[in-house]
Amino acid sequence: MPTAVISDVHANGEALRTVLADIEARGVQRIICLGDTVGYGPDPLECVDLVRAKCAWSLMGNHDFGVLYEPTNFNPGAESAAFWTRDQFDREENDALRAERYDFLGKLKVRMVEQMPQGAEPATVESILAVHGSPRRPINEYIFPDDASTSPDKIESILGRVKHICIVGHTHVPGVFTSEPDFYPPSELGEMTYKFSKGEKAVINVGSVGQPRDFDPRASYAILHPDRVQFVRVEYDIAKTASKIKAIPQLNNWLGDRLFEGR
Repeated sequence: MPTAVISDVHANGEALRTVLADIEARGVQRIICLGDTVGYGPDPLECVDLVRAKCAWSLMGNHDFGVLYEPTNFNPGAESAAFWTRDQFDREENDALRAERYDFLGKLKVRMVEQMPQGAEPATVESILAVHGSPRRPINEYIFPDDASTSPDKIESILGRVKHICIVGHTHVPGVFTSEPDFYPPSELGEMTYKFSKGEKAVINVGSVGQPRDFDPRASYAILHPDRVQFVRVEYDIAKTASKIKAIPQLNNWLGDRLFEGR
Protein backbone atom coordinates (compact mmCIF):
# COMPACT_ATOMS: atom_id res chain seq x y z
CA MET A 1 0.00 0.00 0.00
CA PRO A 2 1.52 3.37 -1.01
CA THR A 3 1.85 6.15 1.56
CA ALA A 4 1.72 9.87 0.77
CA VAL A 5 4.37 11.88 2.60
CA ILE A 6 3.70 15.57 3.21
CA SER A 7 5.84 18.11 5.07
CA ASP A 8 6.16 21.81 5.79
CA VAL A 9 2.51 22.74 5.29
CA HIS A 10 3.22 26.01 7.13
CA ALA A 11 -0.41 26.92 7.72
CA ASN A 12 -1.17 27.15 4.00
CA GLY A 13 -4.72 25.81 3.88
CA GLU A 14 -5.15 26.33 0.14
CA ALA A 15 -2.08 24.24 -0.64
CA LEU A 16 -2.91 21.53 1.89
CA ARG A 17 -6.49 21.05 0.72
CA THR A 18 -5.33 20.86 -2.90
CA VAL A 19 -2.66 18.29 -2.05
CA LEU A 20 -5.08 16.19 -0.01
CA ALA A 21 -7.51 16.20 -2.94
CA ASP A 22 -4.72 15.11 -5.29
CA ILE A 23 -3.74 12.29 -2.93
CA GLU A 24 -7.34 11.11 -2.77
CA ALA A 25 -7.73 11.29 -6.56
CA ARG A 26 -4.69 9.00 -6.91
CA GLY A 27 -6.30 6.45 -4.62
CA VAL A 28 -3.65 6.75 -1.91
CA GLN A 29 -5.34 6.06 1.41
CA ARG A 30 -2.53 6.58 3.92
CA ILE A 31 -0.73 9.86 4.68
CA ILE A 32 2.12 10.78 7.04
CA CYS A 33 3.48 14.25 7.86
CA LEU A 34 7.11 15.20 8.57
CA GLY A 35 6.33 18.33 10.56
CA ASP A 36 5.97 22.11 10.43
CA THR A 37 2.22 22.03 10.02
CA VAL A 38 2.16 25.59 11.36
CA GLY A 39 4.27 28.74 11.00
CA TYR A 40 4.41 31.50 8.35
CA GLY A 41 0.93 30.98 6.91
CA PRO A 42 -2.59 32.28 7.58
CA ASP A 43 -4.47 29.03 8.32
CA PRO A 44 -2.83 27.31 11.31
CA LEU A 45 -6.00 25.99 12.94
CA GLU A 46 -7.44 24.56 9.74
CA CYS A 47 -4.13 22.90 8.86
CA VAL A 48 -3.67 21.37 12.30
CA ASP A 49 -7.21 20.01 12.21
CA LEU A 50 -6.70 18.54 8.72
CA VAL A 51 -3.34 16.96 9.53
CA ARG A 52 -4.53 15.38 12.76
CA ALA A 53 -7.62 14.07 10.98
CA LYS A 54 -6.00 12.84 7.77
CA CYS A 55 -2.51 11.69 8.76
CA ALA A 56 -1.60 8.38 10.38
CA TRP A 57 1.05 10.31 12.32
CA SER A 58 2.99 13.55 12.23
CA LEU A 59 6.41 14.69 13.42
CA MET A 60 7.57 17.75 15.35
CA GLY A 61 9.04 20.48 13.16
CA ASN A 62 10.95 23.51 14.40
CA HIS A 63 7.92 25.79 13.85
CA ASP A 64 5.61 23.39 15.67
CA PHE A 65 8.14 23.46 18.51
CA GLY A 66 8.35 27.26 18.34
CA VAL A 67 4.59 27.69 18.70
CA LEU A 68 4.32 25.15 21.51
CA TYR A 69 7.38 26.36 23.43
CA GLU A 70 9.55 29.27 22.18
CA PRO A 71 10.59 30.34 18.64
CA THR A 72 14.32 30.18 19.44
CA ASN A 73 16.73 31.43 16.76
CA PHE A 74 13.89 32.46 14.45
CA ASN A 75 14.23 35.50 12.19
CA PRO A 76 11.87 38.40 13.03
CA GLY A 77 9.26 37.41 10.46
CA ALA A 78 9.17 33.77 11.57
CA GLU A 79 9.11 34.79 15.24
CA SER A 80 6.20 37.17 14.72
CA ALA A 81 4.32 34.45 12.82
CA ALA A 82 4.93 31.97 15.65
CA PHE A 83 3.53 34.31 18.29
CA TRP A 84 0.53 35.15 16.09
CA THR A 85 -0.09 31.44 15.51
CA ARG A 86 -0.01 30.76 19.25
CA ASP A 87 -2.51 33.56 19.74
CA GLN A 88 -4.85 31.87 17.24
CA PHE A 89 -4.68 28.68 19.29
CA ASP A 90 -5.41 30.61 22.48
CA ARG A 91 -8.36 32.50 20.97
CA GLU A 92 -10.30 29.30 20.33
CA GLU A 93 -13.47 29.60 22.41
CA ASN A 94 -14.16 25.88 22.47
CA ASP A 95 -12.11 24.66 25.44
CA ALA A 96 -12.09 21.04 24.32
CA LEU A 97 -10.99 21.90 20.76
CA ARG A 98 -8.27 24.24 22.01
CA ALA A 99 -6.98 21.49 24.29
CA GLU A 100 -7.07 18.92 21.47
CA ARG A 101 -4.95 21.13 19.22
CA TYR A 102 -2.35 21.79 21.90
CA ASP A 103 -2.38 18.10 22.76
CA PHE A 104 -1.67 17.30 19.12
CA LEU A 105 1.38 19.59 19.11
CA GLY A 106 2.57 18.31 22.49
CA LYS A 107 2.50 14.66 21.44
CA LEU A 108 4.38 15.08 18.14
CA LYS A 109 7.38 12.75 17.95
CA VAL A 110 10.82 13.82 16.72
CA ARG A 111 11.49 10.61 14.77
CA MET A 112 9.59 7.61 13.51
CA VAL A 113 10.48 4.38 11.75
CA GLU A 114 8.04 3.64 8.95
CA GLN A 115 7.66 -0.08 8.33
CA MET A 116 7.34 -0.87 4.64
CA PRO A 117 4.27 -2.97 3.80
CA GLN A 118 4.75 -6.37 2.22
CA GLY A 119 2.44 -6.87 -0.73
CA ALA A 120 2.30 -7.42 -4.45
CA GLU A 121 5.24 -5.06 -4.98
CA PRO A 122 8.57 -6.45 -3.74
CA ALA A 123 9.92 -4.37 -0.83
CA THR A 124 13.50 -3.26 -1.41
CA VAL A 125 13.76 -2.01 2.18
CA GLU A 126 12.03 -3.17 5.34
CA SER A 127 11.80 0.21 7.06
CA ILE A 128 12.49 3.91 6.55
CA LEU A 129 13.60 6.48 9.13
CA ALA A 130 11.52 9.67 9.20
CA VAL A 131 12.61 12.98 10.77
CA HIS A 132 11.86 16.63 10.10
CA GLY A 133 15.41 17.99 9.81
CA SER A 134 18.15 15.36 9.85
CA PRO A 135 19.02 12.10 11.62
CA ARG A 136 21.61 14.00 13.70
CA ARG A 137 19.33 16.82 14.82
CA PRO A 138 15.78 15.78 13.99
CA ILE A 139 14.08 19.13 14.52
CA ASN A 140 16.61 21.78 13.53
CA GLU A 141 19.42 20.63 11.21
CA TYR A 142 19.15 21.62 7.56
CA ILE A 143 20.54 19.39 4.81
CA PHE A 144 21.03 21.73 1.86
CA PRO A 145 21.47 20.55 -1.75
CA ASP A 146 24.93 22.14 -2.02
CA ASP A 147 26.09 20.25 1.08
CA ALA A 148 26.72 17.32 -1.26
CA SER A 149 29.56 19.27 -2.91
CA THR A 150 30.63 21.76 -0.22
CA SER A 151 30.26 19.61 2.93
CA PRO A 152 30.79 15.96 1.98
CA ASP A 153 31.84 15.15 5.56
CA LYS A 154 28.46 16.39 6.78
CA ILE A 155 26.63 14.13 4.33
CA GLU A 156 28.83 11.20 5.32
CA SER A 157 28.11 11.80 9.01
CA ILE A 158 24.37 12.06 8.37
CA LEU A 159 24.26 8.91 6.25
CA GLY A 160 26.22 7.15 8.99
CA ARG A 161 23.09 7.43 11.11
CA VAL A 162 20.85 5.97 8.41
CA LYS A 163 20.35 2.22 7.99
CA HIS A 164 19.14 2.59 4.42
CA ILE A 165 16.60 5.32 3.59
CA CYS A 166 15.67 8.46 5.55
CA ILE A 167 12.86 10.87 4.61
CA VAL A 168 13.03 14.53 5.68
CA GLY A 169 11.61 18.00 5.05
CA HIS A 170 12.77 21.30 6.63
CA THR A 171 14.65 22.91 3.70
CA HIS A 172 11.54 22.94 1.47
CA VAL A 173 13.68 21.67 -1.43
CA PRO A 174 12.77 18.20 -2.75
CA GLY A 175 15.38 15.73 -3.93
CA VAL A 176 17.64 12.83 -3.06
CA PHE A 177 21.00 12.83 -1.27
CA THR A 178 23.17 9.80 -2.00
CA SER A 179 26.47 8.52 -0.61
CA GLU A 180 28.43 9.50 -3.71
CA PRO A 181 27.88 12.20 -2.26
CA ASP A 182 25.46 13.88 -4.61
CA PHE A 183 22.05 15.54 -4.72
CA TYR A 184 19.45 14.79 -7.37
CA PRO A 185 16.43 17.10 -7.76
CA PRO A 186 13.26 15.38 -8.94
CA SER A 187 13.68 16.86 -12.43
CA GLU A 188 16.83 14.76 -12.86
CA LEU A 189 15.07 11.53 -11.93
CA GLY A 190 13.20 9.51 -14.51
CA GLU A 191 9.46 10.04 -14.09
CA MET A 192 10.19 12.08 -10.95
CA THR A 193 10.86 8.76 -9.21
CA TYR A 194 13.79 7.43 -7.19
CA LYS A 195 14.11 3.64 -7.04
CA PHE A 196 15.60 2.10 -3.93
CA SER A 197 18.62 -0.19 -4.27
CA LYS A 198 19.56 -2.85 -1.76
CA GLY A 199 22.49 -1.77 0.41
CA GLU A 200 22.45 1.86 -0.76
CA LYS A 201 21.94 4.71 1.69
CA ALA A 202 19.98 7.84 0.79
CA VAL A 203 18.22 10.80 2.37
CA ILE A 204 15.07 11.90 0.57
CA ASN A 205 13.61 15.38 1.02
CA VAL A 206 9.92 15.39 0.07
CA GLY A 207 9.75 19.18 -0.30
CA SER A 208 7.14 21.55 1.08
CA VAL A 209 3.37 21.60 0.68
CA GLY A 210 2.91 25.19 1.78
CA GLN A 211 6.12 27.07 0.99
CA PRO A 212 8.34 25.51 -1.72
CA ARG A 213 11.83 27.00 -2.03
CA ASP A 214 13.20 25.37 -5.17
CA PHE A 215 11.85 28.15 -7.44
CA ASP A 216 8.87 25.99 -8.36
CA PRO A 217 5.79 27.50 -6.66
CA ARG A 218 3.72 24.34 -6.93
CA ALA A 219 3.02 22.39 -3.73
CA SER A 220 5.38 19.44 -3.28
CA TYR A 221 4.85 16.03 -1.71
CA ALA A 222 5.91 12.43 -2.30
CA ILE A 223 4.36 8.98 -2.56
CA LEU A 224 6.28 6.21 -0.86
CA HIS A 225 6.17 2.70 -2.34
CA PRO A 226 7.98 -0.43 -1.11
CA ASP A 227 10.61 -0.08 -3.84
CA ARG A 228 10.60 3.61 -4.76
CA VAL A 229 9.50 7.15 -3.96
CA GLN A 230 7.64 9.35 -6.43
CA PHE A 231 7.76 13.14 -6.23
CA VAL A 232 4.56 15.04 -7.03
CA ARG A 233 3.92 18.74 -7.75
CA VAL A 234 0.47 20.31 -7.59
CA GLU A 235 -0.71 23.80 -8.56
CA TYR A 236 -2.90 25.62 -6.04
CA ASP A 237 -4.43 29.09 -5.59
CA ILE A 238 -1.33 31.01 -4.47
CA ALA A 239 -3.02 34.40 -4.83
CA LYS A 240 -5.65 33.43 -2.28
CA THR A 241 -3.07 32.43 0.31
CA ALA A 242 -0.99 35.54 -0.35
CA SER A 243 -4.05 37.75 0.09
CA LYS A 244 -4.83 36.12 3.42
CA ILE A 245 -1.26 36.69 4.60
CA LYS A 246 -1.32 40.35 3.60
CA ALA A 247 -4.56 40.87 5.50
CA ILE A 248 -2.86 39.83 8.78
CA PRO A 249 -0.61 42.63 10.17
CA GLN A 250 1.50 40.18 12.21
CA LEU A 251 2.51 38.26 9.07
CA ASN A 252 5.15 39.83 6.84
CA ASN A 253 3.86 40.55 3.32
CA TRP A 254 6.99 38.88 1.93
CA LEU A 255 5.68 35.54 3.24
CA GLY A 256 2.95 35.89 0.63
CA ASP A 257 5.09 37.35 -2.15
CA ARG A 258 7.66 34.56 -1.96
CA LEU A 259 4.99 31.93 -2.70
CA PHE A 260 4.62 33.16 -6.29
CA GLU A 261 8.32 32.50 -6.95
CA GLY A 262 8.81 29.38 -4.88
CA ARG A 263 11.62 30.80 -2.78
